[in-house]
Amino acid sequence: MRTRITRPVDGRLIAAITGGAGVVSLTVTAVTVATGGQNDASGWTVAESGCLLSLIIVAVRAAPTRAALTAAALAGLATPSLLLRYGLGTPTPEAVAGFAVWALSAALAATVGLYLRSLDDRRTRSVLDARRAQRTELARDLHDFVAHDISGMLAQAQAGRVLAQHDPRRAAALFERIEQTALQALASMDRTVRMLDDSADRTPLPSLADLRDLCDRFSGATTVHLDIGPRLDDPAREAAATAYRVVVEALTNVRRHAPTASHVKVTVTDVPGPALRVTVTDDGPGGTRRGGGSGLPGLTERVEALGGTLTAGPHPPRGWRVEATMPSVTT
Repeated sequence: MRTRITRPVDGRLIAAITGGAGVVSLTVTAVTVATGGQNDASGWTVAESGCLLSLIIVAVRAAPTRAALTAAALAGLATPSLLLRYGLGTPTPEAVAGFAVWALSAALAATVGLYLRSLDDRRTRSVLDARRAQRTELARDLHDFVAHDISGMLAQAQAGRVLAQHDPRRAAALFERIEQTALQALASMDRTVRMLDDSADRTPLPSLADLRDLCDRFSGATTVHLDIGPRLDDPAREAAATAYRVVVEALTNVRRHAPTASHVKVTVTDVPGPALRVTVTDDGPGGTRRGGGSGLPGLTERVEALGGTLTAGPHPPRGWRVEATMPSVTT
């Protein structure tokens, strides 16, 4: 996607001033030549050329492209034309060389302006790219964490409405879990918002130790069994946080696309590499599971950025499996 660079509003004013200065200088030169007069104020000529060159730099740097080209052309033409005020005569090598030097000075001024303009463009693109990356990160956090908690609240509320008529005690316990899930969603929202504040303390990234609480909060009509390998070394924070996100996304998809699933198995093991393998398998209906958003595609990019792989698909004889493998150490 091409980034569009916007120029300051006063860039057109700068171009108008530069172009106007060029027109005035050319007019004075034309009048001087037409009247047969000669300019004896060499100091003023040098000062005028310096002003024109400075305006060329500023206009090329700050003005919109078309306005900058017009203004630089007028001021650039006016700069070497200043020599005509000393009178017209038979062209000499010295006169031609002087005209060329002054013309090159105008071209050099335009080159300096273009260089400064490129630096401004690069800086602006860097800021825009950083903002886009931050928005993408926020969107992923909202999808990975908040959406999971909200979908859990919805499922529990639907179950609570049924239980309220037949088993008020269980319904009360379910509503308590809804409250806990809501508090977790608020904490996730707070963490996401705090990412915008550079002065705020960063909330620690989720780790493998948080998977137990995640699975407990998910369990209800669907039983979740968590198995973390005993020999699993302490993985890198990025790998552990990504593994947590994979489990969150997989459980969220179970709730969305396989609400009839009765059992989900979450396995975290170490494999040669050293690498971390996360597998989430449910016994819901197989087939194609499609959903909007950037969940699995976004997670796939994140896992691949760590040098790993992520696959998702039907798991015979019945169910669906999400499996991610990624290096467990920082390379």
